[in-house]
Amino acid sequence: MEIDVEKLKKKKTTEELLEFGIINIDKPSGPTSFDTSDLVKKTLGLRKTSHFGTLDPKVTGVLPVALNRGCKLTGFFIGEDKEYVGIMRFHEEIGLEKIKKVIEEKFTGVITQLPPVRSRVKRQYREREIKNFELIEKEEKNILFRVACQGGTYIRKLVHDLGEHFGIGAHMLELRRVRAGIFLENDELYPTVNLFDFEKVVEEYENGKEERLRKIIIPGEVVSKLFPVVQVKKKYVEKVLHGSPIFYDFLKKIKDKDLANKEERFCAFSGDRFLGVFEIEDKDEKVFGKAMFVLQPLSEEERKR
Repeated sequence: MEIDVEKLKKKKTTEELLEFGIINIDKPSGPTSFDTSDLVKKTLGLRKTSHFGTLDPKVTGVLPVALNRGCKLTGFFIGEDKEYVGIMRFHEEIGLEKIKKVIEEKFTGVITQLPPVRSRVKRQYREREIKNFELIEKEEKNILFRVACQGGTYIRKLVHDLGEHFGIGAHMLELRRVRAGIFLENDELYPTVNLFDFEKVVEEYENGKEERLRKIIIPGEVVSKLFPVVQVKKKYVEKVLHGSPIFYDFLKKIKDKDLANKEERFCAFSGDRFLGVFEIEDKDEKVFGKAMFVLQPLSEEERKR
C-alpha cells in the first residue's frame, strides 16, 4: 500500500514536523554541505541535523537536510541516484559528435572511477553507474551537459577523465545538482528553498506565523517512497517500538507485489503511524523482519531539550 505523506503531514503539529522532518535546501556556492546543515540546525534551534549527500563548496543545488530524528534516515537516502546540470570546458577545440560517441561507448553504463586526491574517501577504484550523460549545447570549448548517475559518482572526475581520454584535458566550470533521489529542484509539493528565504521563513515562525515553515518541511515518513509498506496490527505496535522483531503474526494481510524490492527492506506502519524501516528476515520461518531503524516515542528528557 502507499502512504499519503501530504495527508499525514496535515495531522502533525509544526513541532512534530521539526522533530522528524527534512528540508530541501538550495545550497549556494561557497559554504560546505556541513556548513549549510549546521546553519539549518542553529537557525531552527534543533538538537542535530544531517545532509543527504555532500556537495563541493562551489557546487549549488539540491541538498536535503534532515531534522532531529530525521537524521536516522540518512543512510537510506544518501546512496540514491543523483542528477546534475553543469558546464565543462575542453582545453582544445573538439567536435561535439566526437565527444558524444565516446560518451556513449565508454562513459555511459557501469564505469570505474578513482576518487579525486582531495576527497575524504579512500582512494581506490570503484564502480559507479552513469544512467544518462547528455550534451545539451556547445559554445566554443564550453559544453553544457546533464548527467544522471548513481550516488557517490564524482562529476568533476568524470569530466576530467573524459578530457584525459582525448588527450587534451577538460575541467568543470559550473555544476548544479537538480535531483537527489526523490528530492527535486522544482518539486510542486516540496521545492528547494534558498538560505535567504529559509531564514525569513524561520523569522516568521518565531513571530507566530508557521504556515511557510510548514510548507517547506517534508515529513520523515517520505522514506516510504523508497521501500514497500506493510501494516502492523495495532495491538503489536508497542512491542515493535520496544525492540521486538516483526513476526508474521503481527502483520495485516500483505500482497506479494508490496514486497517486490531488491534490497529486501520495507517500512512498517500501523495505519498512518510510522514505526520504522526493517530488513526482511529469510532465515526464520516465524520472523518477517528485523529493525534497522525504529521511531520510538520521545523520552521526557528528549522533550525538554
